Amino acid sequence: MAAEGKPRIFTMSFASVYPLYVAKAAKKGRTQEEVDAVIAWLTGYAGESLATALANKVDVDTFFAEAPAMNPAAALVTGVVCGVRVEEVADPRMKQIRQLDKLIDELAKGKKLASILRS
Repeated sequence: MAAEGKPRIFTMSFASVYPLYVAKAAKKGRTQEEVDAVIAWLTGYAGESLATALANKVDVDTFFAEAPAMNPAAALVTGVVCGVRVEEVADPRMKQIRQLDKLIDELAKGKKLASILRS
């Protein structure tokens, strides 16, 4: 646990986590643009707003707290990521983080983008 009893992931900069998402997807032949599309679908960060959040090195907690438009369809993101069932995560912020992790996992596993974006 990090400061104030928050999980360490909350205090890490999103800019330090983002390349890990891109690398995970790229290992499976997916693109940074597809990772960005997943992030935009979930959080509303797209193009300049994503670039600004990355450049400002906002922490993960702030990244989600200040998301331009969290997608109401995020509740459709279910399943297990890192041994944790996404829909059973109690903390709302941690749930959002796990939802993004799950979407990136689906991308890396080769699912079609339309399916990942629940369309």
